[in-house]
Amino acid sequence: MANIGNPKDYLILTNNPLIVECLQGKGAWTIDFRPELKFRDVLVTARDLVYAGHLLYTHPLSGSVKPNETPYKSVILSVEPHGMDNDHAIMIANAIEVTDKFQILDWSHSEQAMKDFRLIDYTLICGAIGFDALSGLSNKQSL
Repeated sequence: MANIGNPKDYLILTNNPLIVECLQGKGAWTIDFRPELKFRDVLVTARDLVYAGHLLYTHPLSGSVKPNETPYKSVILSVEPHGMDNDHAIMIANAIEVTDKFQILDWSHSEQAMKDFRLIDYTLICGAIGFDALSGLSNKQSL
């Protein structure tokens, strides 16, 4: 993994609306919000960026949440390409392979469960960037 030291070089690729609601404008990072993507699609998009030379700053399967247990996924990559990194390419390819081994679950969960899934993904990203997750949530009315 690349050193995650410069927030100006953080590209947060996500399908999680909570990331946008709580982190947009709160730091130097860039958020690429793609609500239409499913979990696996976020990984495939991250893979394409890695193949184009962007670095992975977070592990694509961070946390203890299995790929089929949540519809939300956020990955931090470099904003700019820094050159192809074979280790990162292998890591993202392996993450997609692991994801493909899990049966896709029905996401007709309760709205509270979906909020919980968004919150888990959000707190993982906040931990990676050193952002106080609670301060980002402080202005939200619906948690």
